[in-house]
Amino acid sequence: MDSAKAERSERRTALVARELDRYNIQIAALSETRFANEGQLTEVNAGYTFFWSGRSSEERREAGVGFAIKSNLMSRLTNLPKGVNDRLLTLRLPMKGKCQGTFISAYAPTMTNPEEVKDKFYEDLEALIMDVPKGDKLVILGDFNARVGTDYQTWEGVLGRNGIGKCNSNGHLLLKTCATHDLVITNTIFRQPNRNKTSWMHPRSKHWHLIDYVIVRRRDRQDVRETKSMCCAACWTDHRLIRSKLNMHIKHGNSMNMHDS
Repeated sequence: MDSAKAERSERRTALVARELDRYNIQIAALSETRFANEGQLTEVNAGYTFFWSGRSSEERREAGVGFAIKSNLMSRLTNLPKGVNDRLLTLRLPMKGKCQGTFISAYAPTMTNPEEVKDKFYEDLEALIMDVPKGDKLVILGDFNARVGTDYQTWEGVLGRNGIGKCNSNGHLLLKTCATHDLVITNTIFRQPNRNKTSWMHPRSKHWHLIDYVIVRRRDRQDVRETKSMCCAACWTDHRLIRSKLNMHIKHGNSMNMHDS
């Protein structure tokens, strides 16, 4: 994302917001934003408010996470999104009934990062998951730089029957975390063409892979109506937009479309 002082004719946040609106996305998770510190920015004409969490302005910024939220939902927030670090950002929303919904925007380290960096990310993620009340809805969205493969028999309940590709070491870390906390990777549930499963093209091999995910509690699997890659969405990134339709209702609101970019 561009800074608020960017000199392009229209800020990238405005361009992204317009594309999110075209797909009727109410809440979007954003990865690799590279904004400094924590902050927010409202694209008034496009109708979205952006929140982000990143490193300080004095540090080198390679990660960064964010949320883009439909501005008409802002009045329903009981608290603003809260950054853990430059890889994790949380959002709490009141749901119909007595439960709350916790949404986590995540950006996991790449394969080339040291093992201690990867371990720290998953330690922080697990701490967040364990802090969410058991009765609450939980949705984790983001770029995990991980391929989880197709071995649904080994990872029963975590993977559906419609995964793609081969698992790598980062994928194994994600699968273990999901198994520990009874989570399901919803991208693998639905039967669809491969172009609607993959989210990122390797720059050298030109092969498409699935590395961006929408993850929920296993018991809430029935709330997910669809998770798919939107091939025609233009968000000015080398990742495809992943859209998930969830049958979850914000208090006094409608069912939601979620996205991870």
